[in-house]
Amino acid sequence: MIRSRIIPCLLLKGKGLVKTIKFANPVYLGDPLNTINIFNKKMVDEIIILDIEASKVGRKPNFELIQRISTVCFSPLTYGGGVTSLEDAEKLFSIGIEKISLNSTAFKNPELISKLAAKYGNQSVVVSVNINKDFWGKRHIVTNSMEKIPMKTDSISSEMKAFEELGAGEILINDVNRDGTMKGYDVELISSITSKVDVPVIACGGCGSYGDIKDVIFNGGAGAAAAGSIFVFNGPRKAVLISYPDRLTIKKIINE
Repeated sequence: MIRSRIIPCLLLKGKGLVKTIKFANPVYLGDPLNTINIFNKKMVDEIIILDIEASKVGRKPNFELIQRISTVCFSPLTYGGGVTSLEDAEKLFSIGIEKISLNSTAFKNPELISKLAAKYGNQSVVVSVNINKDFWGKRHIVTNSMEKIPMKTDSISSEMKAFEELGAGEILINDVNRDGTMKGYDVELISSITSKVDVPVIACGGCGSYGDIKDVIFNGGAGAAAAGSIFVFNGPRKAVLISYPDRLTIKKIINE
């Protein structure tokens, strides 16, 4: 059985790291290389880096910066943002990225999922999906610019199954409503997806405690819990302080 993972999810804006609340009002955290070096010492399971500007402004990944990050990172590294072609992915893999995360491109060019899976293996392809809940409580898939994406069906879980069938090895669920709030994951949402797909689901959005991580893994069925605020902020005033649970704490969280 594959062990559940606990993953820092870092947001890249320009050349610095930021943290958002509900995908808005990014707060500057600092230099990504310094942050990665701290996480190295804490022996993190994996790291996810998402460039929140690349797709929005229509630019390619910052390959030079990503290579610098990859060079100093000791953990498996997933990157997403601005990847629109097989050539983009090939360059990222060549500079040390282990998994490519596709967001908007997964909807605009789903064939790329299959091409990447065929060439590099399903385990190298992550489909990242932003889910937002409207005023009436109805969930929608949205782009990074908060535009709704038309779905083939009304069921988000069915759409995730379609990505799996295309070749995605993992599904990353970004909960827009809970992003940065530290009020806990939407376990019901995650459970509705994990019950339909056979690949690991990474839950992201809302983590405020280690108890939340345990909840989404055991009650939501998540294969991994990704989080930002809990690993980069400390105290009620949210001072920037990089943290990560030690091995003993992780064992208690996931009940190894």
